[in-house]
Amino acid sequence: MPSNFSRRRLLTTGAGVALGGAAAAVATDAQAADPVGAPLAGVREENRSLDELYEAAIAEGGKLVLYQGGDVDAQAAGLRTDWAARFPKIPLTVSVDYSKYHDVRVDNQLATDTLVPDVVQLQTLQDFTRWKREGKLLRYKPAGFSQIHKGFKDPDGAWTALFVIAFSFMYDIQAAGANAPRTPLDLLDETWKGAIASSYPNDDDAVLYLYSLYQQKYGWDWVAKFAAQQPQFARGTNTPGAAVNGKTKTIGVGAGGSAVSTSTTVKWVLPTGDHPFMAWGQRAAILKKAAHPAAAKLYVNWQLSEERQAASRNGWSVRTDVTPYAGLKPVWEFPNAHVDGFPRFMEDRAAAERLRQTFSLYFGEVKGDPSPGWPGLHPGS
Repeated sequence: MPSNFSRRRLLTTGAGVALGGAAAAVATDAQAADPVGAPLAGVREENRSLDELYEAAIAEGGKLVLYQGGDVDAQAAGLRTDWAARFPKIPLTVSVDYSKYHDVRVDNQLATDTLVPDVVQLQTLQDFTRWKREGKLLRYKPAGFSQIHKGFKDPDGAWTALFVIAFSFMYDIQAAGANAPRTPLDLLDETWKGAIASSYPNDDDAVLYLYSLYQQKYGWDWVAKFAAQQPQFARGTNTPGAAVNGKTKTIGVGAGGSAVSTSTTVKWVLPTGDHPFMAWGQRAAILKKAAHPAAAKLYVNWQLSEERQAASRNGWSVRTDVTPYAGLKPVWEFPNAHVDGFPRFMEDRAAAERLRQTFSLYFGEVKGDPSPGWPGLHPGS
């Protein structure tokens, strides 16, 4: 999402300084002294176990605050449960909000010396490259860093993608029947007029990129015809799935899902051939001024552990040594996923803004309160 005031989802584990505690503080101070833009000294990959990192986090004070990009607080429920079961002595506070609000919230907290989160996990990929240039991120390479796909990590360890998210469209299996859509072109069938729910492409940058891929493939005529289908737009990428699962709409566009889901009621479509969908690695970073760096390292290492990566709900991992679910290739082997395109798209804010306003001409202005509510300046404090 954009990093202005006009915005998402998941998990990982940590590592760091051999002696922990005071040594971690020394390392942080040393990194803070690095001139921005200067050649970066090498950072070794973490070699401590999760149990050793857990003990270091307990000794540090036993607390962790995560700012997670997302649409509703319930999206963090599974994370909270899994973390509490594995690391009961480290309370985890998760604040869920649109990434385009979390990023400027962090900027404001840093400017006012009121930083709350230890880890930021956001869809606004451009913020991580900016924060790295500004010297605001702790350089750290968690265990398994060498096995992470090269497009999903900063070579200096400033940030690492923790999981893969993919956006496409979905449909109600029973309601769609034999005419179920297989490609974005099928969404224009007159059968689906008034039967489609979508998150606003002019509100969420991932949805904006997905719609831009549709436009590039099928032309602006596709956009005009899709608008004529009278889709129901709403804020939050959770809303298309909610509409389909709630049986108020048959099709949902602009939402995440799983190509390996065993659901018998809703199917998320993984288009074949050159019909587009979009996927990316959701980035996370430890802030250099984090109050709990040991707990932050534990979190990043945990999320990137082979066990967590193999349990990915959509079957994909950011690691090259974790085999995808049966019959599924690594996401970077899908040319129509445009894995490399989304990071480039997010870096060009002027182009994204022009595209956002162009889609507004077709679909109207964004309406409604943000789905997570208004968490304020310092959620999680």
